[in-house]
Amino acid sequence: MPLTLADTEKPYIIKKIGGSPEVKKHLENLGFVVGGTLSVINTINGNIIVNVKETRVAVSREMAMKIMV
Repeated sequence: MPLTLADTEKPYIIKKIGGSPEVKKHLENLGFVVGGTLSVINTINGNIIVNVKETRVAVSREMAMKIMV
């Protein structure tokens, strides 16, 4: 399921990252790698705050739709 449907405070494993090579590289630089774990902290106006690799990162709804957990 896409990250936008994930419940808050529950750990998830990243299964797939979609999008263009540039988008994939950008998300990888932020810490979103296949097999990595993350948890959703909060959703604000469609944007999602995620805890990934012990860091909080905010991603837009469009970016979150490309991350499958």
